[in-house]
Amino acid sequence: MTSGRDWLDQATRKIEADYNRSADTHLVQVELPHHPGIELYLKDESSHPTGSLKHRLARSLFLYALCNQWIGPQTTVIEASSGSTAVSEAYFARMLGLRFIAVVPKTTAAAKLKAITFQGGEICAVDDPQSVYEVCHRLAEETNGHFLDQFTFAERATDWRGNNNIAESIFAQMGHEVHKVPSWIVCGAGTGGTSATIGRFIRLQRHATQLCVADPTASIFHQHFADRTIESLPDGCSSRIEGIGRARVEPSFIPSVIDRMIPVDDGHSIGAMHALSDYLGRRVGGSTGTNFWACAKLIEEMAASGETGSVVTLLCDGGERYANTYYDDSWLTDSGLDWQPSRDRLAELLKA
Repeated sequence: MTSGRDWLDQATRKIEADYNRSADTHLVQVELPHHPGIELYLKDESSHPTGSLKHRLARSLFLYALCNQWIGPQTTVIEASSGSTAVSEAYFARMLGLRFIAVVPKTTAAAKLKAITFQGGEICAVDDPQSVYEVCHRLAEETNGHFLDQFTFAERATDWRGNNNIAESIFAQMGHEVHKVPSWIVCGAGTGGTSATIGRFIRLQRHATQLCVADPTASIFHQHFADRTIESLPDGCSSRIEGIGRARVEPSFIPSVIDRMIPVDDGHSIGAMHALSDYLGRRVGGSTGTNFWACAKLIEEMAASGETGSVVTLLCDGGERYANTYYDDSWLTDSGLDWQPSRDRLAELLKA
C-alpha cells in the first residue's frame, strides 16, 4: 500500500515526538538480605504511557509498517493480542487518526479490554485463541487494512543493535552499579521479540551476560528450546498468565540467542507476583511474577555456588489490569492454583 510522503513524514514525526517526550523507564533495585554480593534489579516498563513493556513493541511495529508503506492515512490497523500490545497499538493508531481493531481471546482481562477502547480501539473477541490469526487476515481483507502481526514482525521491527532499545537501556543504567554487567537478564516470551532483541544485543556488545527466558509450563517455547522438532501444543493446553507463553512457536521466537529457559507453573507465577507486590507496595502483573520466580531460582543457584553478580528482569506491567483475576480472592479460589506456598517462599527471600 502506498500513501503520500507528506502524510508518512507527519506520521513518523508524531511517533518520534511521542518517544522524545517520554523519559527512560526506571531501574529498581530489590534488596536481597539473605544473599550479600548478589543484586536484583527490575526494569520497570509499567511507566510507559500505555502502562506496559508492549509500548516499545507497538512503537516499533508502527514505524516498521509506516516505513514499509504498508499503512496509509485511510488504513484500518488490525492486531492479534492478549491485551497489552493492543492497548499500546490503539494509542498509536489514535495518534495517527487510524481505525484500530484488536482481535483478542474472550478470556482477556476486562480491564485490558477497557483500556483498548479507552485508547479508541475496537474489540473483536474470539472463542478459540488459535483462531486470532485467521480472523485478523479476514478483517484485513474485508477492510482493505493492515494486520500488524506482532508474532511475525516483533524480532525484525525492533532495532536490536541499539537506538535505545531495552537492552541498550539496561546496560546503560547498570553502568554505575557494583556489578555493572549483569550475570543474567531474565525476560518472558510472548512474541519472542524482547528475548531476540536482548540476546542479539548481548552478543553484539560481547557481554558475558547470559539470557534466561521464563516461560509458563503450558507454553511451547521452552519445549521447542529443548527439542526443535516440537512446534505446537495439543489443543486445550494453555497458561493463565496473560501476555507470555504460546501454543505454537511464533516466527519472532529465536531460540539460538537464548542461553537458558526456565518453565514456571502458573501457581508459582501468581505467588511470586503477590510476594513482589507486597514488597514494592504496589501491584505488578502475572508475567512479572513469572520472571521473578525464574530470578529467584537463578539467585539461589548463584548463592549455592558462591557466585556474586547482578540479575536484571522486567516489570512488564502494573497489576491494576488484573484486579478481577490475579488480585481477586474469588478468582484465585476458583482457579484451583496452589499459589500461597510460592508467595510465602519468595516473601522469605525478600524478608529483612
